[in-house]
Amino acid sequence: MAILDSGGGGVSTATATENGGGEFVDLRRRKSRSDSNGVLCGSDNPPSDDVGAPADVRDRIDSVVNDDAQGTTANLAGDNEIRETGGGGRGGGGEGGRGNAETTYTYRPSVPAHRRARESPLSSDAIFKQSHAGLFNLCVVVLIAVNSRLIIENLMKYGWLIRTDFWFSSRSLRDWPLFMCCLSLSFFPLAAFTVEKLVLQKCISEPVVIFLHIIITMTEVLYPVYVTLSCDSAFLSGVTLMLLTCIVWLKLVSYAHTNYDIRTLANSADKANPEVSYYVSLKSLAYFMVAPTLCYQPSYPRSPCIRKGWVARQFAKLVIFTGFMGFIIEQYINPIVRNSKHPLKGDLLYAIERVLKLSVPNLYVWLCMFYCFFHLWLNILAELLCFGDREFYRDWWNAKSVGDYWRMWNMPVHKWMVRHIYFPCLRSKIPKTLAIIIAFLVSAVFHELCIAVPCRLFKLWAFIGIMFQVPLVFITNYLQERFGSTVGNMIFWFIFCIFGQPMCVLLYYHDLMNRKGSMS
Repeated sequence: MAILDSGGGGVSTATATENGGGEFVDLRRRKSRSDSNGVLCGSDNPPSDDVGAPADVRDRIDSVVNDDAQGTTANLAGDNEIRETGGGGRGGGGEGGRGNAETTYTYRPSVPAHRRARESPLSSDAIFKQSHAGLFNLCVVVLIAVNSRLIIENLMKYGWLIRTDFWFSSRSLRDWPLFMCCLSLSFFPLAAFTVEKLVLQKCISEPVVIFLHIIITMTEVLYPVYVTLSCDSAFLSGVTLMLLTCIVWLKLVSYAHTNYDIRTLANSADKANPEVSYYVSLKSLAYFMVAPTLCYQPSYPRSPCIRKGWVARQFAKLVIFTGFMGFIIEQYINPIVRNSKHPLKGDLLYAIERVLKLSVPNLYVWLCMFYCFFHLWLNILAELLCFGDREFYRDWWNAKSVGDYWRMWNMPVHKWMVRHIYFPCLRSKIPKTLAIIIAFLVSAVFHELCIAVPCRLFKLWAFIGIMFQVPLVFITNYLQERFGSTVGNMIFWFIFCIFGQPMCVLLYYHDLMNRKGSMS
């Protein structure tokens, strides 16, 4: 039987035998005799599904089984197949010879098409063992198409609703006290450095060092709060100042706490690490104050160079997504909030409807905020400073419980909490549950400062919302252990996207409007 011609002229069986095909015939005969002996002599190996097939078909079956086990379909025949059939010559050794061999032997009707038990790709046992990039791309395409239609419909129905007076107004130019306060925050790291320099020179004792750091950190928080409450500034200016204040405070605490621990290790008789030595450097402090981290250490892993083109692309994305976030706020969220009633003083069904209507645009803004700050801005800052550790977040969208979310979505704050709050509490023999409550208490205080101070409204909604996470941590942990990760992940998404954040937005807005109405 001749190999079929593939456009370039084939070779006959006789020619193939002359070019080395005799070796293939001998191999086929030996395999045929060994297979028949194995069956007739009553060996322990049962006959395979291919016993009834000819010897040359069984040879091809063995080749297909080996390739199938490796998950390869493009090389079903393989190079050995071509060499066995004498395809090394010019006439049949090219691509035509390879295609003829595959067509003649591999896809014959007598070759079994089903060899082992397999699951469907979407079955529960196999769905998480493969990539779903295509389905993700489909969801992105559908999401863009649906939301584009909604945006066009909204613009046709309501027109251009964007106003800038909420973010920037005529009084924004008079916010110079807040700007000067931002600049003056740099004096507090210098004061902390001076304290560390004095203790290094043995000029002050350890209790005095602790007292001075407490005074510095308390002043660093109270001074911007006083300036913000004293000035009738715009909301965005107040939020920016309070966020910067909280970041500097966390860095100062880490700087003081880390240096205290280094001094303790350096002065201890039995050092855990003999290479630990206490020293202070203004350069390392200055780098720490601008680096995208909240945990101080004398040196950090560094990247080799700055990718200027990459920085430009990331900055362009930052501008685009920031503009998109502002568009959603002004075009969707503000009209929904202005046309709503106080969620705790009106009809319950009406409040639920407002919260659900607000949840989708609020989710988009929250995701844009996360992407702009944690991915784009922090990576840009890290690239410019050659900061090597870029783990600013983990896959929090797969959080199986509320506790997993708080451990993964904001890694700089999480590392700070673990390093300076949680484990120090455990080392002080404080129970684990109480240590968790203390960590959430610190987080709740700073969330309240960042929102209540710029709004000049102390209703403690942000504080209550963060402290409400404590029972949710234990509830979702229990549900995860009892019913699996899917239930906990769905509860996490419901709490943060459907119920939690939209409710806080409505509460703060109406309380702020009521305060302005009573003042006027």
